[in-house]
Amino acid sequence: MKCSVFIATSADGYIATADDSVEWLETAGKPNVDLGGQADMGFNDYIASVDCMIMGRNCMEKLASFNLTDDQWPYKDIRIIALSKTVTEPPKNLAGKIEMYSGDIRQLIKELESSNFKHAYIDGGETITSFLNEQLINEITITQAPLLLGSGKPLFGDIFKEVKLTNAKATAFPNDFVQVRYDVDYL
Repeated sequence: MKCSVFIATSADGYIATADDSVEWLETAGKPNVDLGGQADMGFNDYIASVDCMIMGRNCMEKLASFNLTDDQWPYKDIRIIALSKTVTEPPKNLAGKIEMYSGDIRQLIKELESSNFKHAYIDGGETITSFLNEQLINEITITQAPLLLGSGKPLFGDIFKEVKLTNAKATAFPNDFVQVRYDVDYL
């Protein structure tokens, strides 16, 4: 099963401020620039390529805080699994949209593969790091906002051994965001 990442960071590698805010993504760069057909910076095409999503509990709780309507829900009808050892039910506003999982992530991937899932979207800093440490990520797309936060929640935690990123493809957007897609090669 292919496991990939599609995430935004500040230019210095943070996915949120220390208090979990991501509001800076709305104001970074040139927010009023017309991106035309690239307004979503590739997100809709990416979501169309995945059939399931695995996120961490913190990511799920942040998503719940947005109180999205059904019309605003960006994940269509893909199966979404949130990882947590302590939380057993998703927040009420995500009930029916997200299921909880507390077991081994390698076992989860095997279960998804046996149910014919082909491509998992992995989201959340700690979850991405865990999947990298298990050598389960195949592709990473990072969209960097033109902003230095200086501190906050980093995209990557401690990675147990070097991970080589190959076949870089970069796109610069008119709003000054830069997106780089890499294949992942475990040494």
